[in-house]
Amino acid sequence: MKKLLIFGAILVLSLVLISNAVKAEPNAPAAEPNKSAAQPQKKSITITMIAKSSTNPVFLSARTGAEDKAKELSKKLGIDIKIDWRTPPVEDGQVQAQRIAQAVNEGTDCVLLSSSDASKVTGVINDAVDRGVPVFAFDSDAPNSKRFAFYGVDDIETGQMVMKNLAELVKGKANVGIMAGNQNAPNLQKRVQGAKMEAAKYPDIKIVGTFYHAETPQDAAAEVLRVMNAYPEINAFAMIGGWPLFTTTLLTDLDPNKVTVVAVDALPAQLAYIEKGIVPILLAQSTYLWGSVSVELIIDKIYLHKEVPVMNKMELVKVTKETLPQWAKQLKDWGFTDVPQRYLKEQK
Repeated sequence: MKKLLIFGAILVLSLVLISNAVKAEPNAPAAEPNKSAAQPQKKSITITMIAKSSTNPVFLSARTGAEDKAKELSKKLGIDIKIDWRTPPVEDGQVQAQRIAQAVNEGTDCVLLSSSDASKVTGVINDAVDRGVPVFAFDSDAPNSKRFAFYGVDDIETGQMVMKNLAELVKGKANVGIMAGNQNAPNLQKRVQGAKMEAAKYPDIKIVGTFYHAETPQDAAAEVLRVMNAYPEINAFAMIGGWPLFTTTLLTDLDPNKVTVVAVDALPAQLAYIEKGIVPILLAQSTYLWGSVSVELIIDKIYLHKEVPVMNKMELVKVTKETLPQWAKQLKDWGFTDVPQRYLKEQK
């Protein structure tokens, strides 16, 4: 009887120990911590920024926006946020892919990318994310990749807006050339699509051709002149990017009495075209915000652990001769040092 009581006590004790062991099982799933309430530990964050081209002024303004926001948030949050600029001098999706891989190998914390060719960067984006490096896209998306979010205009709407404004200026009748930049850029493909969709609403608007070119001011302006010579019937241009207007070449070669132009972007170098009436409407992308807003969203995601929407839309700003002074002041407030003083004097 005594042995039976001892055996029973041992059995009860064993069951208690087993029960406690199960409760303390180290592999059992733990409750999800409240990340937003957690205190971040990291004191230095490197964001590798890879835009399309370091010779394109729109991306230089995006870099300024990114660096300004990095300084602001570094001071506010007490961390060191660095912008690692690795944009190739000319557009090349393969070079972008190589630079993403290199940055990941060297320990970057996040990649901020404007894709020149989504097909060439999607694989390396996915590899980066699989290795624990998040990727944020701006301006030109890689929508089939594992990037966590995108910031930029709706490109189909942008193409539609360019053509709609052009159609209003020419009263619904024109022979139009579409200046389209890099043929492989996914954002520009969508803008062309939007422009053609809008043109189809006007029976007397004819698309003479879609003309692709390198996205440098000189190459783009040269292509405009080539197209004008090759297709003399063209009397309107829908420029879905502002590349030809970053040089003064066309200030003398575009006659507003013979050809009507609507273009995207409105950086300081382009404002003379508005002033002289050569380009009545510029649809401005707030390119400074490409960098500023993107960096803020990245820090929200990877440092503050906030929820960030996948799609973050930028609105276009319509710039005309009447609104030129206000827009010029906005550019100056964003830190542009090459805004002509004569535009600023008109600002009340």
